Amino acid sequence: MTMPPSPTQPPHNPYGGPVPPPQQPGPYGAPQYPAQGVPPQGFPPQYQQPGAGGWGQPPMGPPPKKSLSAGAIVAIVVGSLVLVGGIGYAAKAGLSGVTGSFPEATHRLVVPKTLLAGEYTLVSDLSDTQGKEIEDTPDLTVKDAEAAVGQYTGKDGSVLVVSGMHGRIKNADLTRRSILKGASTEKGSTLAVPPKDFTPAGYGVTVSCQVTTSKDALATTTLPMCAWGDDNTAAAVALVTPGSATADPKDIDLAELAETTAKVRAEIRKPIG
Repeated sequence: MTMPPSPTQPPHNPYGGPVPPPQQPGPYGAPQYPAQGVPPQGFPPQYQQPGAGGWGQPPMGPPPKKSLSAGAIVAIVVGSLVLVGGIGYAAKAGLSGVTGSFPEATHRLVVPKTLLAGEYTLVSDLSDTQGKEIEDTPDLTVKDAEAAVGQYTGKDGSVLVVSGMHGRIKNADLTRRSILKGASTEKGSTLAVPPKDFTPAGYGVTVSCQVTTSKDALATTTLPMCAWGDDNTAAAVALVTPGSATADPKDIDLAELAETTAKVRAEIRKPIG
């Protein structure tokens, strides 16, 4: 004769493990089970979804990546302004002993009200404030330096910063490389994609581009930038959108940014006189 189970032994669960004892009967007489983590009797454990709102519900994936607001982008790009600090890197790194004569001054940089066919609008001309760091940093490779720094905003919430100077530049290639080197070695910055040279068709200038990242307590921000240098002008262009600010650095299209930089140069580089 089959004996009933001992009152101290829980009934057998064919899927493994004891079946949890029921709670107090509900208003309709059926035993009530915990709402989360424990399935009704007879459901195998694999139907449980711990931490996903109870059994029978699909598990939750990782939270979606948040886009940065225009204000946050401005704080990142302008607040750090690693671009300005990079201009004088040749002097800081002891690269000022370059020989050669200084070229004649024929061109200068301006900070126009709009850029790229009106796509970007000037928010602030920083030439006389943050730009003073450029002019006050001793660099024996440059004579008569004057800063040109502008912060622009796009309709999509993007931020474009031009940070540069005009004067008489002894070694334009060195200055271009120094700008990016200074930006990548600034405190809080990490070089994610090393500099790569581009020659956008129709502009007659070499543009070098890289991607750095900046990490704070809240997030890691991706900051793509390009730089050029010629006999009279040198500048960096940083263009950050709400999407690119949180993108994988390797996904940034640097060739496209190089062409944008060449277009910016064509708009802000003007003959003297």
